[in-house]
Amino acid sequence: MMRALILGGTADASLLAAEIARAGLDAVYSYGGRTRAPANQPLPTRIGGFGGVSGLADYIRREAITHVIDATHPFAAEMSRNAVAACMETDTPLIALERVPWTGMSDDNWIEVADVNTAVAALPEATANVFLAIGRQHIAPFAGKPQHAYTLRFVDPPETSLPFAADVIVSRGPFTLHSELEMMRTREIAWIVARNSGGDGARAKIDAARMLGLPVVMISRPELPGRPRVESVAEVMQWLGHSARLGA
Repeated sequence: MMRALILGGTADASLLAAEIARAGLDAVYSYGGRTRAPANQPLPTRIGGFGGVSGLADYIRREAITHVIDATHPFAAEMSRNAVAACMETDTPLIALERVPWTGMSDDNWIEVADVNTAVAALPEATANVFLAIGRQHIAPFAGKPQHAYTLRFVDPPETSLPFAADVIVSRGPFTLHSELEMMRTREIAWIVARNSGGDGARAKIDAARMLGLPVVMISRPELPGRPRVESVAEVMQWLGHSARLGA
């Protein structure tokens, strides 16, 4: 009997969950627990961490998981590394559903950096309006340049005080090109810091920056252990031995 575990939290993971449910497969959807009101899924759902590699391995054994699909955010590096190690320990097949990274176009003004700390260093010394599109768990280093007027956007209101003064937008995407252009113009955004998440759901801000001629400090994806990876729900379904019926 096959029983899949989806490590989710992304739009791609939700599409996969819907397709697995339509196919009538036995699966569990796991949220990391960062969002207080995660979207409902058509599969049994668990919320919260596993307790590292050993905790995930124990869960795989206890719940008789036969296949693991890592459909987490491309920057959820710790979870992805834990999945590789736990699946090796339990001899469980693993595949990653990974979005194609964005690539810069000739009229993009990207400053590509390796991590958050180098992103801070890439910002100018002169005061500027900066949109940090990187998630709340990564903003602390930007307190090193408090002269900037930062705009942040979160799915949930912050539960604790921020490390610097900021304009906080509470909103859930995906966002349109029109809404991103309006936000950037209204707040007179001069710089954007973003992670190279890839995919279409978060791309509007990158397209808006191009249209406005704004510099984008683009944080590259973290390096992860080698693992099988695909770029579509259909490929995951083929890996599971079932065909996808996307759009049905």
